[in-house]
Amino acid sequence: MPLVNTKEMFKKAYEGGYAIGAFNVNNMEIIQGITEAGKELGAPMILQVSAGARKYANHTYLKKLVEAAVEETGLPIALHLDHGDSFELCKSCIDGGFTSVMIDGSHLDYEDNIALTKKVVEYAHARGVTVEGELGQLAGIEDDVNVSAEDASFTDPDQVQDFVTRTGVDSLAIAIGTSHGAYKFKPGQNPQLRFDILEEVSKRLPGFPIVLHGASSVVPEFVEMVNTYGGKMPDAIGIPEDMLRKAATMAVCKINIDSDLRLAMTGVVRKHLAENPDHFDPRQYLGDGRAAIKGMVEHKIKNVLGCNGKA
Repeated sequence: MPLVNTKEMFKKAYEGGYAIGAFNVNNMEIIQGITEAGKELGAPMILQVSAGARKYANHTYLKKLVEAAVEETGLPIALHLDHGDSFELCKSCIDGGFTSVMIDGSHLDYEDNIALTKKVVEYAHARGVTVEGELGQLAGIEDDVNVSAEDASFTDPDQVQDFVTRTGVDSLAIAIGTSHGAYKFKPGQNPQLRFDILEEVSKRLPGFPIVLHGASSVVPEFVEMVNTYGGKMPDAIGIPEDMLRKAATMAVCKINIDSDLRLAMTGVVRKHLAENPDHFDPRQYLGDGRAAIKGMVEHKIKNVLGCNGKA
């Protein structure tokens, strides 16, 4: 089975009331852990690559690793560019075999966002590649994305129909209260998703797939593990998983998960090295990291996304 784009998997997700996990990948162990979980649970998957991941691991290596995962698992897997910020970056990924790209023009004014997104859509659709756009800005820091709380903005439902019609995008990332990175909310705060905005967007765009970025839940177990073994992460809480599951039963067809994977892998690797100071074989501690990734993805598929058995 070759890599697939997101068109058919989103159609099924919308009709079935579940979401597809979009998991950020940076190396072989992360890809293996994610797709081993997907294979065991029979879940379709989106493996997404940021600009930072391409710089770190190289476009060609990542694409070949994802293709190996497709061969090994037989799952429908889309290879997606996360937060492409220019036409040139999107074009490079499309020409290099990605089956889906995100063009993030949310930092631009509305008309410039439309113009940039439309340009990417025209190039991508001519080559069978799907495109995700974005309206509204999430706060937070993750790879090359850095938006202050002051500059963040909720998506305006009055704009979504015009934006989708004029650009031709296949899915739309909206801002309803999620946040990039691990430091989303401080203890004592009460994270809430703006389901009123999501409901209004779905009315304006019936049947259209919506995307949530910044949707990690910052699992306390792994924050504590990182800190126990030498880390200095401040206390933070993420988006409650029951809220994300509710969003997945509505118009949300893609939920991005990155920080929870990083925390799980880093916490377990720190623990392994602290408890086994004589170990110097990367296979020993990265093997534990891979298992932690697999466990985290299994949890997300069953408890947040609801896409188990949907491959």
